[in-house]
Amino acid sequence: MPLNWFGTYYRMIQTNFIDMENMFDLLKEETEVKDVPGAGPLRFHKGRVEFENVHFSYADGRETLQDVSFTVMPGQTVALVGPSGAGKSTILRLLFRFYDISSGCIRIDGQDISQVTQISLRSHIGVVPRTLSLQRHHCQQYPLWPCYSWDSEIQAAAQAAGIHDAILSFPEGYETQVGERGLKLSGGEKQRVAIARTILKAPDITLLDEATSALDTSNERAIQASLAKVCTTRNHHRSSTQALNCVNADQILVIKDGCIIERGRLEALLSRGGVYAEMWQLQHQGQETVPEDS
Repeated sequence: MPLNWFGTYYRMIQTNFIDMENMFDLLKEETEVKDVPGAGPLRFHKGRVEFENVHFSYADGRETLQDVSFTVMPGQTVALVGPSGAGKSTILRLLFRFYDISSGCIRIDGQDISQVTQISLRSHIGVVPRTLSLQRHHCQQYPLWPCYSWDSEIQAAAQAAGIHDAILSFPEGYETQVGERGLKLSGGEKQRVAIARTILKAPDITLLDEATSALDTSNERAIQASLAKVCTTRNHHRSSTQALNCVNADQILVIKDGCIIERGRLEALLSRGGVYAEMWQLQHQGQETVPEDS
């Protein structure tokens, strides 16, 4: 038995050494997106966002975005609509500066985001991702709300996101351990946690990447109302494959194959009878044929 345990621990030590080597190799990797020398903080005023002739590709040979240009005025809600792979999420990633563009310019309040520090840029932006991945934190746990004290602001954010009652139903409430990558939460619950965290941050610019895709219709409408209150004086950018989710947007951009093929308000796009009107019609027919609770 002692020899058996010795072999087990030896294998564990070998595995840990391999993991350490991988970690050190990762730390040696050069970052692709860097602050330019002498970059200053973003001077945020009202939140005017501009994409001017933006071209971008993840790999050589195929452009993901082609000559994308649009302007988002302060306080506006803009919806990016199109099929999967059209480039909607890429636009959100570029605004957050996860990547540098090939050509063109992205500005916030007239400032090129490539010329300001990344930390100052991202401090003004809140992102609700399509899927939330809960990672290990410094306390070696997987709490619902890392690095925050349990106060009324957290509970108010959770109530606005429709997750407060569900959290209270857990045996340990807000102290609940949700498991590796949140495996103990349903898809809808994780999505609501992501929304609540963004509400808690109260960013100047909010990016929603199909943020209510895992929710039922009634909960989706309630959360959209809460998000609308948060975004009343802030820019609000939504990515969606659903035409029906964009009825209240100030501007709708229809994206296909990395290009903006249609733009305008809901009524104008429907009367035009183009791609958006076709998506609207197909999804409207789908809702009529599918039961509400399905």
